[in-house]
Amino acid sequence: MMKVLYTAEAHVTGGRVHGHGRTVGGELDVDIRLPKELGGEGGATNPEQLFAVGYAACFEAALTLVGQRKNLEEQDTSIDAKVMLIPIENGRFKLGVELDITLPSIKDAEQAANLVREAHRICPYSNATRGNIDVALVVNGVPLED
Repeated sequence: MMKVLYTAEAHVTGGRVHGHGRTVGGELDVDIRLPKELGGEGGATNPEQLFAVGYAACFEAALTLVGQRKNLEEQDTSIDAKVMLIPIENGRFKLGVELDITLPSIKDAEQAANLVREAHRICPYSNATRGNIDVALVVNGVPLED
């Protein structure tokens, strides 16, 4: 078995319509509701929002790590994350993600793109989603090509 560095634990009841989620230590304690756009009452978070926050935070940490390895200062990074719920055939759904990454302190476009590519290679969320969902990356306003 591989060495586990950290395990997050949470308990959820009620699902995405009238749910409640709480981490075991209580650091996160949220009501979960179906968004109004999907016919729900809204007024609380939903799984897509939680995924967007988690992915963006994880990706920023990967960017910081890669920046440190390359002796780059990129501490002013910001990431706007979108997680889309997309209907597919037979009543099924899939997710799509767009990460819009702003690196104001890295002026060289190729250097910024390479930093993001490397972060995408090591980010745990990116590795979990690779080949499963479409992830679009935008770096300083420019879509990143594979």
